[in-house]
Amino acid sequence: MPVRAFRSARSAENSRSIGSTRTARSVRTAAVAAVGLSLLAVSAPATPAPDLRQASVKRPAATPILVGHRGAGGTAPENTVSALKGGRASGADFIEIDVQLSADGVPFLFHDDTPARTTNVEDVFPARAADPITSFTWAELQQLDAGSYFDRRFTGERIPHLDDAAAVGTRTTGVYIEIKSPWNSPGIEQLVADELHTNPAWQKLVAADKVQVIGFDEASNQRFAELAPEVQLQQLTGAVPGADVLAAWATYVDSVGANYRVVKAEDVARVKAAGLAMSVYTVNSPEAVQAVTDLGVDAVTTDFPTESSRHLRGLPVFPGAIIEISGAVNDPLGNDVQPETGEYVALRNASGTAVDVSGYFLRDAANNILVVGDGYVLQPGGELRVYTGPGTNSASDYYNGQGASLLNNTGDSLGLWTPDLRLVDVFAN
Repeated sequence: MPVRAFRSARSAENSRSIGSTRTARSVRTAAVAAVGLSLLAVSAPATPAPDLRQASVKRPAATPILVGHRGAGGTAPENTVSALKGGRASGADFIEIDVQLSADGVPFLFHDDTPARTTNVEDVFPARAADPITSFTWAELQQLDAGSYFDRRFTGERIPHLDDAAAVGTRTTGVYIEIKSPWNSPGIEQLVADELHTNPAWQKLVAADKVQVIGFDEASNQRFAELAPEVQLQQLTGAVPGADVLAAWATYVDSVGANYRVVKAEDVARVKAAGLAMSVYTVNSPEAVQAVTDLGVDAVTTDFPTESSRHLRGLPVFPGAIIEISGAVNDPLGNDVQPETGEYVALRNASGTAVDVSGYFLRDAANNILVVGDGYVLQPGGELRVYTGPGTNSASDYYNGQGASLLNNTGDSLGLWTPDLRLVDVFAN
């Protein structure tokens, strides 16, 4: 349910808005308790699926807030303007970004601690690929290509400034600002708070309750809560902690964001009993989105906001797609990339006609790639196992011959793409 709906529910209860100014921790605690009651009130069973024949179907009111992770990080290079615009176009309620400080104090959007994975740093600064991203000046960061690692279509994408996110945000699509690795960016809480207080574009979004700051570091969140008590704040965590910890968090944050893979119904209930909203990350397949929606979570962060939005609106997620990911073995007995019997992803032809899957490829959240070689035609109902490691290719098995594991043993998500760069399925296990 969009934040504005939470506001309406709380107004009906004569409660102060989360977005209203709070100058003392006791006021924040009271407001948090009030929002918890309103959230419990709106977590009703899902409404019946809308009529799919209606072209402009909206999400049912009981569905959770939808957040595009790093913009639309599953279909565009993460934390770039292209990804942010993709997230805005998806129908998501928010786009999520990661902010750090350059060596000369400029706030920029980037997730990793080093530039190696998502830039061409080895070409531009060959000796600095493993250096902290925060050791680069803003001018140096602007020399890096942050798009071509994802696909040549995005060649030339630059690392954005924090304010670029405000330019993309609207009263419909707000911004989650994650303060990333704050120990590497001393003073970042003050700088972000100052931007939100003084930049007109950010001021408009804050006034519309379309900004939320999130972070894993408790001390950093506490600092930000003191600097900008009017801005919604979320404590990120892996697993949901016990009631005592939640009670402590409720004195300075408004919500909890946890790894969806370990969240259970009792965790959601415990968070809401503490007067906090329940958010989960990073939920990529339609089946996983539905599972957490059924748990009653209040917000869902996803790399694929367009596809997740379609699912929540009751629309076909991949209309016309006929090849699907039918399963994966992430943690086989023995070594993950042992010859012949290592980890693999299974593809299936769900249509009634033969399909040439040569050149189809799988991409995980870290942009690791598995491809299907030439000459592979799947018959109706046929399956193909696509292995990470080495082995002997056959009609039902294709080996990429990589020497390192790609699939996370505790669960992973994958997108399936055609050679002409159409996303045709998303899978999570």
